[in-house]
Amino acid sequence: MTALVLAMSRAHRSADDLAREFIARFLRIALVTLGLLLIAGGALIAPLPGPLGLPLTVVGLMLVLRNSFKARKQFVRFQHAHPKLIFPLRRLLRREPEVVLVAWQQALRVERLIVPRKWRAAVRWRKGLKRRAMKRSGR
Repeated sequence: MTALVLAMSRAHRSADDLAREFIARFLRIALVTLGLLLIAGGALIAPLPGPLGLPLTVVGLMLVLRNSFKARKQFVRFQHAHPKLIFPLRRLLRREPEVVLVAWQQALRVERLIVPRKWRAAVRWRKGLKRRAMKRSGR
């Protein structure tokens, strides 16, 4: 009698495990799909004025990377191949992202690429702010 009860409880447990696994897979697929839609939406919104495309893309990328093993593998490969491109994105994907610092760093990079050395204002602003901060602290 106890063997029959044990066999039935094992069968019941395996059915529960199957149901949990099915729900987990369905949820993972749904989150990856939502992430891909957010990435596509961010890419569509990116040309519009304002930074709305970037946060949408980052949230979508977070969803995809946390729920897709294949995407995570590709991301790591791309990161090893192009670390300078991925580093700002990884800083935005952290639990407490450094949004202002990443935006400032990207502004400096874009300025370095586009603007001639004489006309670069962001570097002068940064140096001026640094001097003022040092005067306030008494150094």
